[in-house]
Formats: sequence, structure tokens, C-alpha cells
Amino acid sequence: MDPTRQIIVALDCDNRQAAQAVVDQLGDACRFYKVGLELLTAVGPQFVRDLVARGKQVFLDLKLFEIPNSVAGAVRAAGALGVSMVTVHGMGGTGIMAAAVEAARDHPGLRVLALTVVTSMTDADLADIGVSGSAEEQVLRLARLAGEAGCHGVIASPREAAPLRELLGGDALIVTPGVAMPGESAADHARPATPRTAFADGASHVVVGRTVTRAPDPLSALRRVHADVPAQTPRTPPTPLRGPKAISPVGYASGIPVGHPRSP
Repeated sequence: MDPTRQIIVALDCDNRQAAQAVVDQLGDACRFYKVGLELLTAVGPQFVRDLVARGKQVFLDLKLFEIPNSVAGAVRAAGALGVSMVTVHGMGGTGIMAAAVEAARDHPGLRVLALTVVTSMTDADLADIGVSGSAEEQVLRLARLAGEAGCHGVIASPREAAPLRELLGGDALIVTPGVAMPGESAADHARPATPRTAFADGASHVVVGRTVTRAPDPLSALRRVHADVPAQTPRTPPTPLRGPKAISPVGYASGIPVGHPRSP
């Protein structure tokens, strides 16, 4: 595995100066960044363009949940920025996920990931909104829908990485926020695990945030995360679930199609 590409650093900052400082400090040790709603709203899309221009891959975590036409337009806009991943809400159903996948066809380097159950939610939280069953059951239910809609992968907590890999097979992207180093607080995450455990259970990528970005020395903190992960790639169980509109398989390390010009 390539930790510089499979460990995604979340730039959960409210200004460009702070985000840029993290990117500058990490240098070549990180080639993949997550830009979420806070940073995008604070500084605008030019920062994303600048990251891409520097050779970085960007996971644009928009969590799109709108009518299909609006979702498709947002996905096309994300693709025009040059990002590698964009998220849609699995709870929005097959219609918006399929619309996102169709829109991404104009941008061969763009992967559409379905958010299943956010990592802060518990079984009790799901019951509050009328969802019966456990968080894991809901994650797998939405992952099946995502596969049928042709999504390239899913977002879920590391606790669900193993059953997701069994369900989706070896080619799907499984991106897991909610990781914490041994002995660290899980913060807002209700279903955490270590980066090592997440990868061993089948995650293709993990997302780390405050562990790195709020450390006194972000580069040293990221190197500790690198040292924690296994050297081998995630296990590859049986045939993946594929929908009729599924796009070609992707490589674990890059998150973009094998053979694409931006593929490593």
C-alpha cells in the first residue's frame, strides 16, 4: 500500500492560512486531502484548484442530498475542479446516487462515494429518525443501494469495513473516517478503530484529521500514522456487488481508474 495516497488528511479548517500551513508542513508525505463544507464555504473553490495544481488529490466531502438534477450539477462542478472523490448521501436513495454517477462520467478521474451512516451516529440516533436495526445493518443496506446505483464506493466507520468488503468485493472504495491512534480520544466518532485495524479489515483509505492537523508537529504525527498501518494491501474477498451502471474498477492506492493519465 501507499500511505501517502491511502491516508487522507482532513483539512477541517476555517481559513486558508491554516489549511495551507498544514499542506506546506506535510509536503510529499501526504498526497490526498479532504476538503469539507467548512473550508469550502470559508475560502471557496480556488483552494481546491490550487491543491490539484500542486499534484494533490482531493476528496471533496459535499455529502450531497438534493433532487437528482441538483446533485448531478454539483458533481459536474466538482469534476471541473479536478477532484478525485465526491460524496453523496446514501439516504437520498438510488435516484440521486445514479444521477451523481451519470454526471461523473464526463470526468473519468472522479469517483462517486455514497455516505452511509455518519461516524457520530449510534443505533439510538438511528432509532430517533425512525430507522430500525443497528448502524451496521443500515450501512450495509445503503451500501447495497450504492452498488446498484453504480457508485464507486462508500463512506462508513472503520467498524463496518470488514462486512462492507465482504459485500462489495475487492474493487470498491471503502473510505473510513473515524480512525484514532491507540490511546487517543475518539472525539465525535461513535464507532472508531485504529488506522491499522481499518486497513486490515478492508478499508481502501482512511481519513485522519485532528490527530495530524492539531498536533504540535503535523509531519511527525502523520509519520506515526504511517508507521501504524500494515504494509500489505487490504484483503480481497469474493466478487463485488455491481449495478448495471457501474463504472470501471479503480485501484486502491489512487482512487482513480487504473490506466487513467493521473493514475500512479
